[in-house]
Amino acid sequence: VQLQASGGGLVQAGGSLRLSCAVSGGMFSRYAMGWFRQAPGKERECVSVISRSGSSTYYDDAVKGRFTISRDNAKKTVYLQMNSLKPEDTARYYCAGDHVISSAPIATRQQSYDYWGQGTLVTVSS
Repeated sequence: VQLQASGGGLVQAGGSLRLSCAVSGGMFSRYAMGWFRQAPGKERECVSVISRSGSSTYYDDAVKGRFTISRDNAKKTVYLQMNSLKPEDTARYYCAGDHVISSAPIATRQQSYDYWGQGTLVTVSS
């Protein structure tokens, strides 16, 4: 299973970016998908997660109301729409897949995730 994240870049504070993560191999519809980020000198943290069907989502308090996660199971792609970006959103963003049974609750611990992409860098200037 391979995950390819894209869409990062340099943006001014208040701007928007849309991250994409394309999954190849495996069975995308059986994975809960998460976005994590790691800022320089900090630990990697969970930003947002979406369930297999897309019916359940999780957002960290720091991004709630500004970020929106979505998925297209036909395209095997998960998205993270990031609006009203702040300098503190600067980080490398990673997508990850958690192979779960349908009734499993959303996981926010990175140890729960089976597959990881290489990350895409988001830089927000003030």
